[in-house]
Amino acid sequence: MVYISRKEHFNAAHRLFNPAWSDEKNKEVFGPCANINGHGHNFELIVTVKGEPNPDTGFVIDLKVLADLVKEHIIDKVDHKNLNLDVDFMQGKMASCEIFIVEIWKILDRALAQITEARLHRIRLYETPKNYVDYYGE
Repeated sequence: MVYISRKEHFNAAHRLFNPAWSDEKNKEVFGPCANINGHGHNFELIVTVKGEPNPDTGFVIDLKVLADLVKEHIIDKVDHKNLNLDVDFMQGKMASCEIFIVEIWKILDRALAQITEARLHRIRLYETPKNYVDYYGE
């Protein structure tokens, strides 16, 4: 099994808040991340795909194909957007990195299955240089 990764960058804003809670409770739980106008991050997204190399090409997946897929299905939808307001697949969901990465997985998993036998292994999403989440589809 060979693992191949592609890293992408995007900028996005979000607000962490629970609409069932008061403003005070949201501020208590989420601190400045509950700011009514949101806040932004310079995100890094690393998509890792696994599979057996094709004997004719030597590729698990052509990295240009993977880059185009991630750009079309994720980056173009989230870059310079507000995750709470502008991103269709995040509507009605908590815009935490944990929820966000699961939604990204669902989209990429379906898109990959249509073009290759390679499968997602892991997605890593850096919110800051020190904070990131991993998701393995489990």
